[in-house]
Formats: sequence, structure tokens, C-alpha cells
Amino acid sequence: MGSRSRSSNRWLSLLMVVVVLATGVVLYGVWRTTNAARTADASSPLTVRYRTDTPATAPVGRPWLEVINTSDQPVELHKVTLRYYFSDDDGAGYASNCLQTALRCSNVTQVVSAMPKPATIATHYLRVGFTSAAGTLAPGQTSQGIGLQLYRLDRKNLDQADDRSFDPALSSYAPSTRVTGYVDGVLLWGEEPEGAPPAASPRPSNAPTGTLFDNFHYADVADPAVTANGWQARTDGGGPGIASTWSADAISFPANRKALGGQVLQLQVTTDGTREGTRQAELIGIDNTFLTGTIAARIHFTDKPAAGRNGDHVMESFCTISPESTSKRYNELDFEYQPNGGWGAPGPKLDTTSWRSAAQGDRTTRALNRSLAGWHTLMITAVDGTVTYSVDGKPVFSSGGKTFPREPMRIHLNAWLIDLPFAGERTWNMQVDWIYAVDGKAVSVAQVQRAVDGLHRNGINYINTTNRQ
Repeated sequence: MGSRSRSSNRWLSLLMVVVVLATGVVLYGVWRTTNAARTADASSPLTVRYRTDTPATAPVGRPWLEVINTSDQPVELHKVTLRYYFSDDDGAGYASNCLQTALRCSNVTQVVSAMPKPATIATHYLRVGFTSAAGTLAPGQTSQGIGLQLYRLDRKNLDQADDRSFDPALSSYAPSTRVTGYVDGVLLWGEEPEGAPPAASPRPSNAPTGTLFDNFHYADVADPAVTANGWQARTDGGGPGIASTWSADAISFPANRKALGGQVLQLQVTTDGTREGTRQAELIGIDNTFLTGTIAARIHFTDKPAAGRNGDHVMESFCTISPESTSKRYNELDFEYQPNGGWGAPGPKLDTTSWRSAAQGDRTTRALNRSLAGWHTLMITAVDGTVTYSVDGKPVFSSGGKTFPREPMRIHLNAWLIDLPFAGERTWNMQVDWIYAVDGKAVSVAQVQRAVDGLHRNGINYINTTNRQ
């Protein structure tokens, strides 16, 4: 084309098509109408294969995809996007996650979008992309399988029978033209449904080195992605709280419109006033750890139970703790919110505590005596020998010396009861929107929020690029 300026006729747009020459694959620009059928033919330089192992009705859909470079030129994966089309059920909200891939799930992005003009069997699509760290596919090379999961936020079963890209007959990888593939926004594989929006060239994105982020996009606590991403629900006995009452069933991931991506981690405490009738919740980052730098979480505290009588000495906590209590380098950094107080002190209050060892009382602590009901960003910064605790960007406590981290600590998110002061059924819910950490440096709450928003905008639900994963 001699000129790439826009035509005054708004019904025209630029389409790049592939012309295969003896010397390689060259892209040229040609004009087309926006309502022209967009279909990639079998000679495409990009092939997308698909398989699934779920029936039409299932709690979680599993579209597993594979990208093959069938050209004689290298393809940078960050320029590639895929679309898996489906039809929504009852106007339900949807979310997805990455389960496994040789590319690492930290390098796979996912965004669920609505079609601007819904088709009969395609009202939405899952857009899959890749960060710059995903690398390049050489000619003939495959990405290998990319294991994805798609689910309803209300946890009802999916009805996949009328989903355009769903094909229960493909239980082994096979080319599927109902999944579309693009390079730099140009359709090179598959058949778009009527009304599909044009694909823009993807912006290069990266999972920054030394970063941990999770916005808790999981179907339920049994979702294999929970374990794959380094988390474990506590089910053993012992303290703190009421012994032998830790339950994986107390952990869920419900929809919440005020949360990033519309979903949260929920830690629930239920009791009838007896140990046998008590259930506490804790999610532990077995492979997600923190040493120095900044770690933050957006948490919703509550001053009242979701059901039942108020008055429990309930604890809503965000902590980092050494894996072994007997370690000579033991450290623990705690945020512990007590809406009704505890251990003889009235509430509401937030205890910020740095432990020098696991021995009782070997710590330094300070209480913030006010209600924190609602959403707050809690942040711990550990740099230059000082640990600083802050709430919504305002420092509330600092410690140093032996309380400064000496070994990687696991992340703990939990809700539990100090005691059982009365009979009767009641329920408490603590919610977590996201968790974010960056190695070795102090950042402001505004910088944390910008980073979190950027990761979400780029479709990154989980990353761990720290050197301790």
C-alpha cells in the first residue's frame, strides 16, 4: 500500500493478510469492509488446537488450547491472542484461570469480554494472550497445552451445549476453527462468529521480576489452580483459636462487584458455641512467601456477624510467618483485627505485631483502637532494617532489630475465634480482594494500586516471579 492513512469512508478498515513467498512469510496491508466475513483458511501460518474433558453440563469448563507456528518465520507469543467463544447462561458473570502450561501460567493472560453484538451461540468470549516473557515460537514449534478453566461466578453449572467453541467430541487435541487466533490483531486462524469485534494489536506486557500477585480467581477451594498457584487450605489441628476446627470448607471464592474482577477470597467462621460446632478458615501460601520489600492486601473487615448474635472475640488476620516455629531465624509480622476485642482488651482494634521468636511474649506490638469495618489496603514494608505497617497508606507502627525478617515467611490469611463465650449459631465473613508483593523495595500505596490495576487490565490473575517460588 502506498498510503496507510484512513479513508474518508468509515466502513473501511485495514486488514493484514499473509502472502507466502519462497523467501518466507511477508505481511501486506489490504483494505476490506468491516462487515466482510473474516475466516482464516487451512493454509494459515498459525494453527490453534483444542480439547476438553468436560460434558456439556459441568461446574467448570476446561478449554485446553495449543498454538502451533505453521509458518517458516518465528512468532513472538506476546503478539498472539486467542478467542474462545461461549454463550452466557441467565446473565451470569464469568471468570477464568490458568491451570497449567509449559509457558508458566504467570505468562498467560485471560479476559472475559461481552460481544458488542451477541450471536446466538456466542454472547461472550475468553480472550487469551501472553506476556513478553512467554517467548517466541520457532517455525514448526508448539506452545504445548495451555490448560484453562472457565466458570460462573454464582457457582451454578455451565450449560456449554450452545457454546460456539465447545466441542465435547474433541477429547484429544485437534485443530478447531471455532477458536480464533490472531497475530498483531490480524485474524490468522479460525472463523469468527457474526458480530465479533475487531481484534486490536496486543500491548506488550510483562510479569515484573520479583512480583507476587493474586486476585483469587478460583472456582472453589478444590480448584486445582489453588494448589498450582502455591496455596493450601489449613485442615490440621492446633492453634491459634479453637483447636482442631480448621476446615477447607470454610474457604470460598464468591462474587463481589466491589472487588477487582468481581470475585473475592472469603474466609468464614461459623460456630454454635461448642468446639464440635465450630469451623475456622485459613489459607496459607506454601509456595508464596515474603522476605523483604513490600507486601499488601485489600481486605474487607467486619464488625458484625453475617448471621447470629454479636459479641464473639473473632480475629481477622493477614500475617507473614516463618514456616518452622523452632527456627533460630524465626520472624512473624501480623495484622490482627478484633472487632470485639480480645485477651482482655476492648475492641474494635487492629493489633500490629512483630515477633522475634515463637516464644510467648517475644514481640513488639501496638494497637490501633478504632473500627476498620469495610475495605482497606493493609501494607507491610520491610526495608533498611525497619518494618513499617500501614493502613490505606498511613503508617500505624514500626519495628526493627531482631523483628526484621531473617528468613522467607509464608503468607497467612485467616479468620478464627479466640474463645467460645456463649451458645448459639453465628457466622463471620472476612474477604480478601487481592494480595500483592514486590521484592526488596518500598513502594507507596498509590504505586501498589497502579501495579495491581495494570496487572488486572492486562488480564493477569496470578503471577509469582520472585526467586523463592
